[in-house]
Amino acid sequence: MVNVEWSMIMKKYRVGILGATGTVGQRFCQLLEDHPQFEISALAASERSVGKAYKEACAWKLSTPMPENVRKIEVQPISPPLDCDIVFSSLPGSVAREAEEVFARAGFPVISNSSCYRMEEDVPLIIPEVNHDHLGLIETQQAKRGFDEGFIVTNPNCAVVSFAPPLAALDRRFGVESAAITTLQAVSGAGYPGVASLDIADNVMPYIAGEEPKAETEAQKILGKLEGEAIEKADFAVSAQCFRVNVIDGHTASVRVNLRETAELEQINEAISSFPSLDLHSSPKDFMIVSEDPARPQPRLDRENGNGMSITVGRIFPDNISDYRFVSLSHNTLRGAAGAAVLNAELLIDKKLI
Repeated sequence: MVNVEWSMIMKKYRVGILGATGTVGQRFCQLLEDHPQFEISALAASERSVGKAYKEACAWKLSTPMPENVRKIEVQPISPPLDCDIVFSSLPGSVAREAEEVFARAGFPVISNSSCYRMEEDVPLIIPEVNHDHLGLIETQQAKRGFDEGFIVTNPNCAVVSFAPPLAALDRRFGVESAAITTLQAVSGAGYPGVASLDIADNVMPYIAGEEPKAETEAQKILGKLEGEAIEKADFAVSAQCFRVNVIDGHTASVRVNLRETAELEQINEAISSFPSLDLHSSPKDFMIVSEDPARPQPRLDRENGNGMSITVGRIFPDNISDYRFVSLSHNTLRGAAGAAVLNAELLIDKKLI
């Protein structure tokens, strides 16, 4: 983590988690246990959990123990009022669309891991290191939707986080003309209980419903430019194939890219490895790590790099059809889900938008 004297921060924000009993909700509880800027004050979940203590309502699935600070919190309904300053949402899309707007309209900043608002024209879709300027959409969103102090900010699909950052680095330095991506996605990306064991054991599943369009369109929005009150999407083609593989955590992307300008291999490596991190509590020291080991990155060996918040890129070579190819890896439930939303909240505070 970046070495910052966080004890000097005066205010600690009260956080509410929507979908708190799910796997991403559990990650939020884990990440926020000792966070210097946030304290969990409210947990909300479906009706079957309402009124129970969190320790009774939640079937805890993470390897670390359930944090003591949430065990006795009574689970609330997924509706305002909620005793908090900021709302993190890990709700499924079928519930999230209505609930998140209700909270935003009630004056809450909503930082969402759900997919339903990502491609809305007035909703920021943020990887903080890549496109934090897209937060300029918040004012447009509030005016358009009649929100007062509330708003919705989203983080991307967990697979997009694995390949959009290195594409951003190459696009800024050389220009990207097109990119073809194949993702190998961990089973934890399907939530719990997720994929049936008899489907994924000894197998690769070549279809994840809805995933390929998300990978293509979200990447173009993230890598686009804020022009006035709208995002001008990246002007290059993105083609994606998405596979589910028998890995617990860690999404791997195999990428082939065509560039607008000629670049040497050393320049490609440097453009990716030197892309700056941020000075936020959850920021890793190195946003992207370039591995020179020809057998890396690997999920089991590299997903925890930067406390699970770094992107690891390797096998960068000239390609026989495209200009270059590489493999990139991110931790899908940390950098790709709960950790991404926490980092977005830290960014919003840093930009004085909360």
